[in-house]
Amino acid sequence: VQLQASGGGLVQAGGSLRLSCAASGGISSGGNIGWFRQAPGKEREFVAALRRSGGSKFYADSVKGRFTISRDNAKNLYLQMDSLKPEDTAVYYCALAPRGILSSIKSASLYDYWGQGTLVTVSS
Repeated sequence: VQLQASGGGLVQAGGSLRLSCAASGGISSGGNIGWFRQAPGKEREFVAALRRSGGSKFYADSVKGRFTISRDNAKNLYLQMDSLKPEDTAVYYCALAPRGILSSIKSASLYDYWGQGTLVTVSS
């Protein structure tokens, strides 16, 4: 299984970016898939995720109402980020837990596969 994240860049506060994550390999239809981020000097934190069977979506409080997670039928995952703030600056990672359960959807340590990360920088 491989995950390839893209779409990061430099944007002014209030702007928008759309991150993409292309998944390849033998992936089952279940589990959790989502986005995490890590700012300099901080731990990796949950951003958004969805249940691959059923599509229920979950968001961190800090991004709720500004970010939207989505997917298409070709195993691709997206993160639309609007109203960006300087504190959103981080490396963003997509991650997959093929056997993940609902209660672990926000736990980075329980994801098995990770993309390489894409840097998002929001200037004030």
